[in-house]
Amino acid sequence: MWPPPRMEELPVVVLLLLLLSLLFVPLVLLHRKRRGRRTPPFSLLVVAGSGGHTTEILRLLSCLSESYSPRHYVLADSDKMSEAKIRSFEQKRAETFSKSQFSLDRIPRSREVRQSWISSVLTTLYSILYSLPLTYKRKPDLILCNGPGTCVPVCLSAFLLGLLRIKRTIIVYVESICRVETLSLSGKILYYFSDYFIVQWPDLKKRYPKSVYLGRIV
Repeated sequence: MWPPPRMEELPVVVLLLLLLSLLFVPLVLLHRKRRGRRTPPFSLLVVAGSGGHTTEILRLLSCLSESYSPRHYVLADSDKMSEAKIRSFEQKRAETFSKSQFSLDRIPRSREVRQSWISSVLTTLYSILYSLPLTYKRKPDLILCNGPGTCVPVCLSAFLLGLLRIKRTIIVYVESICRVETLSLSGKILYYFSDYFIVQWPDLKKRYPKSVYLGRIV
């Protein structure tokens, strides 16, 4: 039997969400929640990442209809490759959908490769504080991400805004095809916060029962 996820795998920064909520309570008083049935288009926030993450997420986006617009892309400030891929993708998409809209935003990277856990807590907290006003500004209906570290502060910010009843955002996490038996660090965290957690290998479904196994989708 697979062992359950260990609590120590979650970063300490998650415990600071309660404190952060107190800082943003005034936003609740200024916000009027819209009621009524939701109709297209749907505002989509997409978290891009260096390496293969952006390539995979763009493949997923190519399957979505024009109803998912505008698309707000968020990437790390140190990501030098994703912006060119996104602009090329959107340029081709505009040839099919003339009213296609998108935006690009950058946030501080929450964690560098091989960064120590202690310093990661501080940089992740800083990234969350930076992500909160951005997520509040964009107010996406749906967040789509697939594993880059940048998605953690963005999704936690959206989760916090939902707790404050400012904006309810659906979080869809798609684990990378590279993850066969174990989740990425981002996946281990967002497994507890996502509305839909999609895996592409059956072994992950056995270990993480909340996940949805759809086979290979990218």
